[in-house]
Amino acid sequence: MGAGKTVVGKTLARLLKRKFVDLDEMIEEREGMPIAEIFATRGEPYFRKTEKDIVEKASLFTGVVTGTGGGAVIDKENVVNLKSNGIMFYLDASPAKILERTKGHTHRPLLNVSDPKEKISELLAKRAEFYAQADHRIDTNNMSVDEVANKIISLLKEDGEIS
Repeated sequence: MGAGKTVVGKTLARLLKRKFVDLDEMIEEREGMPIAEIFATRGEPYFRKTEKDIVEKASLFTGVVTGTGGGAVIDKENVVNLKSNGIMFYLDASPAKILERTKGHTHRPLLNVSDPKEKISELLAKRAEFYAQADHRIDTNNMSVDEVANKIISLLKEDGEIS
């Protein structure tokens, strides 16, 4: 969260003239409520099961840019599904940068704690092995949205995914 997945994804989709698919939006649409409310009323396990269903469905899409929630990769099947039909990028950011980017956002249920920076550090450490499964890692700390999107385009060209 706060690494730029959605804003970079939308920019990348625009530059590539492709559709952007936001998995969190798909979850909210299916459940008829915001993510924060799903966490509050149904709990994280329910959310993760729903997320898994949506990842499986979205992995069948072709020619799209997909943005996931930061925790989607903690499920091995999600990683397999995400990589089955595309290239997976990990947009990395430091806890301080994530806190700066998410400050004041109440729609992030995992950060609604007394020490959000500590929670961010904890989540990043816990998820590091999962994030390492990405095909590419991009440090977004000192990059603009356009710079990150253009870096992804360069990497896709290097990989022979686009010309």
